[in-house]
Amino acid sequence: MAASSSPSLLLPLGSSSRNGPTIKTPRCVSTRVIIASETRDKSCKTNTLSSRREAMLLVLGVSGLSTSCSLAAYAAGLPPEDKPRLCEAECEKELENVPMVTTESGLQYKDIKVGKGPTPPVGFQVAANYVAMVPSGQIFDSSLEKGLPYLFRVGSGQVIKGLDEGLLSMKAGGKRRLYIPGPLAFPKGLVSAPGRPRVAPNSPVVFDVSLEYIPGLESDEE
Repeated sequence: MAASSSPSLLLPLGSSSRNGPTIKTPRCVSTRVIIASETRDKSCKTNTLSSRREAMLLVLGVSGLSTSCSLAAYAAGLPPEDKPRLCEAECEKELENVPMVTTESGLQYKDIKVGKGPTPPVGFQVAANYVAMVPSGQIFDSSLEKGLPYLFRVGSGQVIKGLDEGLLSMKAGGKRRLYIPGPLAFPKGLVSAPGRPRVAPNSPVVFDVSLEYIPGLESDEE
């Protein structure tokens, strides 16, 4: 991802740019009218105080710029390791020993947790949390960051094919990792954004998904 540069914003006051005019800093800034009866010594003191004030403002400005950059990075979703996940480090280790299931379509999955509730019928609305990643593990979308499960009608083409298929064989309360091949993912791909990697057209993706509940269907108590 290319970052746009704004050289004029990085120049210290009083510096000049090759592509722009010189920015001059006034030696003395005051809201009072300086009358002719003021002495030279008093004028020098005023200039000194003003220069100190300008120096302080410059330091505060640089500090504020640093703070705003940090906030911008946080707003962009960085660093990626701070993002919430459905499968943390300990879960990842356990997942290595879970057998892989491959379906006829090419979808592969591993059950992180098998649910005890009902399986959703085609066309039923489901509430699911998900974390979508590129194969390297970098997140490009997540319901956890939005703070609410995603509601949609499963098997109705409202989501990508791999997610539809993977959820239809789950039980409410279950959690699963889906390894979705390109033809079942995003045919047109997804463009990159701050804190989000690019997803190339027809490239494989990985979804961690948790089937929270199925509205209208009661789930058994665990």
